[in-house]
Order: sequence, then structure tokens, then C-alpha cells
Amino acid sequence: MESVALSRIGLAGLAVMGQNLALNIAEKGFPISVYNRTTSKVDETLDRASDEGKLRVAGQYSPRDFVLSIQRPRSVIILVKAGAPVDQTISALSEYMEPGDCIIDGGNEWYQNTERRIVEAEKKGLLYLGMGVSGGEEGARNGPSLMPGGSFTAYNNVKDILEKVAAQVEDGPCVTYIGEGGSGNFVKMVHNGIEYGDMQLISEAYDVLKNVGGLSNEELAEIFTEWNRGELESFLVEITSDIFRVKDDYGDGELVDKILDKTGMKGTGKWTVQQAAELSVAAPTIAASLDCRYLSGLKDERENAAKVLEEAGLKEDIGSASRGVDKKRLIDDVRQALYASKICSYAQGMNLLRAKSLEKGWDLNLGEMARIWKGGCIIRAVFLDRIKKAYQRNPSLASLVVDPDFAKEMVQRQAAWRRVVGLAISAGISTPGMCASLAYFDTYRRARLPANLVQAQRDLFGAHTYERTDRPGAYHTEWTKLARKSH
Repeated sequence: MESVALSRIGLAGLAVMGQNLALNIAEKGFPISVYNRTTSKVDETLDRASDEGKLRVAGQYSPRDFVLSIQRPRSVIILVKAGAPVDQTISALSEYMEPGDCIIDGGNEWYQNTERRIVEAEKKGLLYLGMGVSGGEEGARNGPSLMPGGSFTAYNNVKDILEKVAAQVEDGPCVTYIGEGGSGNFVKMVHNGIEYGDMQLISEAYDVLKNVGGLSNEELAEIFTEWNRGELESFLVEITSDIFRVKDDYGDGELVDKILDKTGMKGTGKWTVQQAAELSVAAPTIAASLDCRYLSGLKDERENAAKVLEEAGLKEDIGSASRGVDKKRLIDDVRQALYASKICSYAQGMNLLRAKSLEKGWDLNLGEMARIWKGGCIIRAVFLDRIKKAYQRNPSLASLVVDPDFAKEMVQRQAAWRRVVGLAISAGISTPGMCASLAYFDTYRRARLPANLVQAQRDLFGAHTYERTDRPGAYHTEWTKLARKSH
């Protein structure tokens, strides 16, 4: 006979994200069982549950006790490191689970691993969800953005919990059923790719303002605070203003200036760029941000290159570029360049989602993706509401760049955008994200590209044929023979 004290849901994997999500679930009124292979983490979670409001968290110390402490049909969230640890955890828990029970993987997992696990779970009669969770540790505790994909039945079993636990915005909780298969993980992966682009673009705005504009950290903090009151209002712009204000405990000045200029990564950005290539979707802003992380890792090589090229006669040109710069105008130009570049980055991410959705038959609702990213997650931003509306107006929108509202904004901002990129180039400051976004915009908006020459070259050396603009069919020309004849 089932005891009345059974938990509504379980969570295995009690690193900080797991603990925080478990406490969030309990705080929303859902009794939860928790389990971790290292038992001290269970005790730590129980202590926090007691300290943070006597929350209804039941600690379990073996996979069997954990599974049997949850009411049927059981739903278990796993938050462990992606890859083999997920398979090991599933293996340990599924031994005690019954047909109709559900496993929900909340990690940053490669979508094909989720699709494999869905098939394996089905053989045991188990349901499976791969759920992207964004918002970091704070989001997990106070309201993340959730992207569950896989079994719709499994989603309905926990829908009431997820809708309470997720971040809340004016048009509902930041969770929706994404689609079948590994769609939830894929959407989270693209979210992270967009996040890479966003962070790179913000760092370039900082670089130009600091090194060409000569702005202090104090001024930068004020500028980003001001920007966060307007069209750029977002989590990343807000935290950037905070970063500039933090003083260094070990010396004078601000901490940001003492941080080694090497950026880490976990792999989701790389996956996004790989998938864009697989699907023939241009994602140059996201790709540029990934390349910059690779180059940032070559710190010793970069320091050596700076010396070698200086000895070869290369002069730093930042000083001459910054002379006579109108600070006020530069700040406004950079704001506009950042905004226009961001639109291109989000357009690339959305186009990647649409291409994958078509390939896999997921039927992703891009407006709904934008809506659930409005709160809780790292890329949350005011302009996501406008992206949502753009896809509501036209679900088959080819690109955000051609949405009438965004098109107007791009046109209004392009002069400022070009000034910033031009100034950065003349100063020798790399702005690969902004340059990639501008090149994407300029390539996409041109009715005629020099691709005709490339296709002619392909036909010359590989007989790949070409199409003509003035008549149908495929053509091949003996280019070399004809060129020599005409000499």
C-alpha cells in the first residue's frame, strides 16, 4: 500500500544547480525526494531545506529508497554531468522504476544522446524528457527558463510543477513543451550559441569604448546601466554594469582589469556552429564568438605575436584613432551597433532552430521559444518580446532582418554600426562579432552577390555546371579553351 508521505517528484544529482532546483520545487509546494551518490550532498540539501523555510525535502541514501519514495507515475529529474554519468545514473535508478515512470534529464546534453536514451527507455516502458535548464544557479533557485522535449505524456505528468517552478513573465511561465525527441536539448544548445554571440558583442562594445573612447570602468558602469533602461535591457547588459563596479581586494582599481583574458567554454557553442554547418545555415556571429574563445586561449602566443610584430614595425594605432573622437557620439554609435549586431545574432539562432525543426519534423514554434527566453535565462532581454511578436505576425518569417519592424531599426542603425566597425578597424581593435553581423546583414540584403564568379571557377576546374539568370537549365563552358582563343 502506498504511504501518504510519498513525494510528488524526485531529483538526483545535488551539485549546486540540483540543490537549487530541488529547493525551488519544494518551495512551490511540491514535496520532493532527493538523492546523490555522495551522501554528504543529501545532508547538505536537507540542511538548506531546513534553513530556507522548513521545505518539504526528503533525503534518500540509495537508488532503491529514492525511487520507491516517489508517488506513481514517478517523475525523476537527473542533474548530473552530461555523457556517461547520465547513463550510469539512469541505469542505477531505472532498475527500480516501473512502466509509465519518467526520467527527466536537466543537463546540457547533446540532443542525439537524448534521442538514444528515449529509445532505450521505451524498451523498459519508461518515458523520457530531455530538458534544457537556463538561468544558472540563481535561476534554478528562483525561476529558470525550462525547455523540455521528448514524451508529451511525461511533460503533462509534471506540467503543473514546471509551470510553477519556471520564471514568470507577463505572458506566462517560461516553460513550454518544445517538441519530440531531443528538441529540448537542441533548443537549449542554440540558446547557448546565441549567448556566446551576445557576450562577444558586449565585450567588443567594451573594447571600443575603453580603448578608442578612453572611458574608465566607472563611466562604463554608468553607460551599461543607462543602456539597461532602454532597448538593450537584458540580463547580460545588467550584469556587465555590475562587473565594472567591483573593486579588487588585492590591490587598487577594479577587479575586471586583473582578470586573465582567457575565456573558458563547455562545448555547447561548438555544437551550435557544427550544427549550423551541417544544416547549411549561416551563423557567422556565433562562429566568430567561438573563434574568439579559441584565440583567447592562446595567451602566450598572442603576447609573443605582439612583440614580434612590434619589432617588425607594427605600431599601435589606437592612440591616433581615438584623437578627436566625440565621446558622446561614440557611446551612442556603439549602443546602436551592439543592438543591430544582436538582431543578426538572434536571427542566425532562430534560422538554425527552424532548419533543424524542418529536418526532424519537430514543428518548433519560434515565437514561443522567444517567449520562454524572456525570463529566467541568461539571454533574457526585453527585445525577445518583439521577436515573439515578429513570429506571431508571420510564423514563416524568413529572417528577423526582414520583419518590417526590425528592418526599420536595422536601416536606422546601419550608419552608426558602420562608423563603429570602421573606427575599430582603423584603430586595430578586432570586432569579429560586429563585423560578422554587419557582413551577414550586407550579404543577406544584396540581391546580387559575386557568387557568380565562384560558380564560374567551380565550373572551370570541376565541370560543376552553372545556372544562368536569363534562361533555365544547367550549363557547362570550356572556359580555358575559350579564353585562350580570345587572346
